[in-house]
Amino acid sequence: SVLLKDTKLLDVKLGQLPTWLAMRDFTPGGIAGALRRGYDRYYNKYINVKKGGLAGVSMVLAGYVVVSYIWSYSHI
Repeated sequence: SVLLKDTKLLDVKLGQLPTWLAMRDFTPGGIAGALRRGYDRYYNKYINVKKGGLAGVSMVLAGYVVVSYIWSYSHI
């Protein structure tokens, strides 16, 4: 069996969620490490592939458009 600490968020049951969250590292280093792992996962899945497409680049561009739209219109 897999330890609860090593379980992915999508595999955690609703009753185990508070315990799972208590085991996370919310220090600045832990948050930076989580962001780095997320970026590495995204990069390896969509950008660093043998047969590349426009999916990864278009998602980054769409995210940029949404964020710049939110920043431009403060009434939203």
